[in-house]
Amino acid sequence: MLGVITAINLIQLLEDAVQKHPERTVLISEKQHITYGQLNQAVNAVAGLIKKAGVGTGDNVALMLPNIPEFVYSYFGVLKTGAAVVLLNTSSTPFELTYLLNNSDSKILITQTSQVRKYQDIKDKLLSCHQVLSIDSLNQNGELLTGADGEDSFSAEINPEDPAELIYTAGLTGKSMGAVLTHRNLCSQLNMIQPIFRRAPDDVGLSLIPLFHSFGATVNMLNVIQAGCSTVMMDRFTMEGLFSAIEREKITYIAAVPRLYIGMIYDEKASKHDLSSLQLCVTGGSAMPPDFIPVFEQKFGVRILEGYGLTEASPACSFNRIESVAKPGSIGTPLTGIDIKIVDDKGRELPRNEIGELIVKGDNVMKGYYKNEAATAAVIKEGWLYTGDLGRMDENDYIFLTGLKKRMIITSGFNVYPREVETVINMHPAVQASRVAGKEDLMRGEIVIAHIVLKKGHSADEKEMIRHCKTYLSSYKAPREVDFVQEISDSIEIEFE
Repeated sequence: MLGVITAINLIQLLEDAVQKHPERTVLISEKQHITYGQLNQAVNAVAGLIKKAGVGTGDNVALMLPNIPEFVYSYFGVLKTGAAVVLLNTSSTPFELTYLLNNSDSKILITQTSQVRKYQDIKDKLLSCHQVLSIDSLNQNGELLTGADGEDSFSAEINPEDPAELIYTAGLTGKSMGAVLTHRNLCSQLNMIQPIFRRAPDDVGLSLIPLFHSFGATVNMLNVIQAGCSTVMMDRFTMEGLFSAIEREKITYIAAVPRLYIGMIYDEKASKHDLSSLQLCVTGGSAMPPDFIPVFEQKFGVRILEGYGLTEASPACSFNRIESVAKPGSIGTPLTGIDIKIVDDKGRELPRNEIGELIVKGDNVMKGYYKNEAATAAVIKEGWLYTGDLGRMDENDYIFLTGLKKRMIITSGFNVYPREVETVINMHPAVQASRVAGKEDLMRGEIVIAHIVLKKGHSADEKEMIRHCKTYLSSYKAPREVDFVQEISDSIEIEFE
């Protein structure tokens, strides 16, 4: 089967690709075309730097970078030492970063020069992360692509069950928890999605979803290397930039969130560009409004496949297939190698078309939450991952999502847990109580709104509350609307959740 791998860890995955395609372009960034051979050189250079800093098997290294080549160099450089990569959102505030670095026991933070100030502001509060590596300053003139020939001889012994990634996902308690994904989880996931996406060495993808997001890392980085193809790295996004990149680089494949495809439908500039190279689009991260899928396919003449997943499952669990007719509103059928059931509150499987909780089982399911056995036990029971998503499965195994069992907002593909936002809002001295919920939004899926009760004798306005939230929370978590109310009632929750 095309592109299926036998690698038992991600370093072997990279080494196999380098051996097969040393001169083929893998990363396209601005005017730079980087080959698999050059990528290998850069990975070795980063691995050498990290090893000299005392990092090795069993350690964790935090990575806070946008979609630039240095992300890929650093990701695999960390793995080559036997350490695990802690993927951090580039919009993390110093408040969030303190918790994330301490909770993950990260020994080093790899980031951009422009982000180092965040580290400097909190370094006295950090328990284990006593080094910061400004990777872009070390690679200003492409030094990482030409050095470290001697480092190729070393590579830590990696067990398939060793952690490869820690990705933080907001927990029900309001505190983020690190989902531990092993090398086996991710290699298994790649073999599950490749028969769906069918990437070949001649394909050119688009790396637009942040690579620190589980969807972005798996689909737009690891799957690229698995297939031996190329990807165009975009850090700054505009619709004009997107259309120009498709035309210039002959992009054949896009995996992104619904907001991108909806924007493409409405943008009048599309007709001014030659987009004929585009062959397949994949959407995930949040639900694509069903009515827009046929509109997109008719306008661009390209099939769009919708799927479903979650960080704890590496992340993909189900997808529509190229060879099958999609059912409107469906997230497709389970991937090969994954079992999905719909169960009631007692874990008993329900008859077809009855609504219950989706539970998932497969080699892609995470090892657990980092240093949190209780939280792990609450979501993984007898090997089944309880997703907290509600849905039904029809007689042909097509799955339809119907809602959420947990309080969660999905905005532009990012999960926001209301309790985390409420905790920050309640830190404001003028706030008596708050209630955060999601409100439907065409482009983002949902937006975050906050209902706030002020203390007697205190005052605050919407701008002040939003500014307060952005001081402590990544911008996508901050409310876009604030409603000051006299009391928090159940009707508010029912209206918006």
